[in-house]
Amino acid sequence: MLAAKRPTGLREPPATNRRAIERPITVVDNIYLLTFVLVVLATKHVVFDFFLQTLYQRKNKGIYGHPGGLLHSAGHALGTGFIFLVIRPSLLVAVGIILGEFVVHYHIDWCKEQIGDRMKWGPQQNAYWRAIGIDQWLHQLTYVGIALVLATM
Repeated sequence: MLAAKRPTGLREPPATNRRAIERPITVVDNIYLLTFVLVVLATKHVVFDFFLQTLYQRKNKGIYGHPGGLLHSAGHALGTGFIFLVIRPSLLVAVGIILGEFVVHYHIDWCKEQIGDRMKWGPQQNAYWRAIGIDQWLHQLTYVGIALVLATM
């Protein structure tokens, strides 16, 4: 289950407060933590896809292996690390999540670009907007997967 861990290196609380800090993690605590993870990941996604993504990245995501697409996906993957400030999985799990998101994000974007280019879809066509919607939905499902991984640690 998700559990926020007390940072190491802090002084032990006085004996009177120890019981409050060491209470068991409840279902409600886990719901709050899952909600936190999903909100942080969704917010991170908006920032990296719509505010930080450059024209260079946007134009080159459809060229497999191009630094523009790799840089865009790397930003997303590293941005996910912010959740590890509150939820601390093992190093192996954290690295796996970051690498997994990088690979999945990259290929979702690349596939959307490939399909849109081959079909010659543009902003004036409904299919273009459906492709963007599916792309965004797949990214959000990735974040649900990340939350599930963290919930089962």
